[in-house]
Amino acid sequence: MNIIIKRVRQFYSDETGLTVVEYVVGAALLLGAMTVFFQGWETGMSGALATALQGIYE
Repeated sequence: MNIIIKRVRQFYSDETGLTVVEYVVGAALLLGAMTVFFQGWETGMSGALATALQGIYE
C-alpha cells in the first residue's frame, strides 16, 4: 500500500506535464465513472419520464 501512495505522490509532484498515455488513462477513468453514474441514474429517470409523459398524453 505504501508503494501505491509513494507512486501517486511522485505523479503529483512531477512537473514535466502529462504525456499522451496519462491523458488516455485519465479519459478512460472519467468515462468509466460517467458510465457507472448514468447507468444507475437511467432507471430512475426513465420511470419518472414515462410517468410524466403518461400524464400529458392521457
